[in-house]
Amino acid sequence: MARKPLTKPRKVASQERSRSTVDALVEATARILVKDGFDRASTNRIAEVAGVSVGSLYQYFPGKEALVVAVIERHQQEIMQTVRCELAEVLAQPVEKAVRKLVAVAVKAHRVDPKLHRVLAEQIPRVGKLEKVESFNRENYTLFRTYLQSHQDELRVNDLELASFICVTSIEALTHNAMLHNPKMLSDDSMETLVEEVACLVTGYLKGEQNGVQSAGSRRHRPD
Repeated sequence: MARKPLTKPRKVASQERSRSTVDALVEATARILVKDGFDRASTNRIAEVAGVSVGSLYQYFPGKEALVVAVIERHQQEIMQTVRCELAEVLAQPVEKAVRKLVAVAVKAHRVDPKLHRVLAEQIPRVGKLEKVESFNRENYTLFRTYLQSHQDELRVNDLELASFICVTSIEALTHNAMLHNPKMLSDDSMETLVEEVACLVTGYLKGEQNGVQSAGSRRHRPD
């Protein structure tokens, strides 16, 4: 059985000099992942690019897997900061405007260092570090569920738990797959079209009617 990689840091940097060393190592790891990929990254190469000794690297990290996890966590923090700053305003907006904003923020989040995002999407399962991603998804789900509850009179869906799951999963899947497989969709020229189409899809589901078809959720508990 293959040994499970060590993904936790050996120690936390507490002083400014040590924090600078750790920051340099994490940044060097990110650059190497984008340029050369996971397999060609090594602790020797990371230390060289960071401008520190391999011994200094091993003071803080047991191996490259732990450094990849540190890159993942830093990237997730950058994305979550982007999302939190922009989503606070949606609670008071009508459904069409709020959904469009949610989709636009999802697209913007996937445009945060997209080359690194693509590499990390491949490596997250490999290093077995999904907690930050799951926490991020739960936060988005909770926010969307809260929004739907406060605007239920505008909706034609009744099961808000299911609706939140469908909407958040759809938005994430569409924007994530655009980033992975068709990054041109996230370019300045195409981004607005993607946002409009995904927002139309989600709004149509929430409103319950699109092209004359009612959703199953909108028909539940409705008087004839």
